[in-house]
Amino acid sequence: MTAESKGLPLGTEELNKFDERGYLINRRQLFDQGQLDRLESIFNEHRAAQSEKRGDEFDTPHFEDRRLLEYLLAPSLLDLVECIVGPNIVLWSSHFICKDPLVGRATPWHEDSSYWSGRLDRYDRIITVWLALDDVDRSNGCMQVIPGSHLEGGFSTYEDVDGMTNTFQSEIVDIDLSEAVALELRRGECSLHDGRIKHGAEANRSERRRLGYTMRYLPAEVRVWPERNVGHRLWLARGEAVAPNHYENV
Repeated sequence: MTAESKGLPLGTEELNKFDERGYLINRRQLFDQGQLDRLESIFNEHRAAQSEKRGDEFDTPHFEDRRLLEYLLAPSLLDLVECIVGPNIVLWSSHFICKDPLVGRATPWHEDSSYWSGRLDRYDRIITVWLALDDVDRSNGCMQVIPGSHLEGGFSTYEDVDGMTNTFQSEIVDIDLSEAVALELRRGECSLHDGRIKHGAEANRSERRRLGYTMRYLPAEVRVWPERNVGHRLWLARGEAVAPNHYENV
């Protein structure tokens, strides 16, 4: 059964491009303006309560704030995710990423999968949905990707970088920036990328904020090793629990 025949939002052509390139941009609005405003307000609450953190350090906020499950488990979002992940979907993680005007740090070139090494039994069909809560473009440090690099496996060689001016302390060596594609989005639009694709972002040198909420999902067929994920929490977002993972109550 195809995605079209199930009434899902991505067609065969779009899915073929995702398989080839490792990313796509979704211009369809998943949430209305009121929902986007509430999501932005939730971020502002977290930042006010944890003022010692930089804007890009709000990882897995949904572990403690169940209001975020309204977004992470929204049918409109899961319909999009199902096109790539399949009908059995696990909520893996989420992250607010805010690059403040003029001072927002660069995101070194990396693969998400490299930070999950040894935590899962496979790394294919894991996706990140990057929801824009501001307009994002080259001037305020939008995400850039190397198309097709997910097919290289997702575990490149890294070198150290300055952790004060970058969100991470290491970066993939020998990136060919001539191949990079900028994922420019309007507020409410999102991009999707394979967890193994090479991607990064420049610092925000503009006078505009760049706020996004990343939402990550994996197939329920993936085994999440409990001994390598102490304290991490999973939700079965849709479908059946195939692998013997522990899930939180919705």
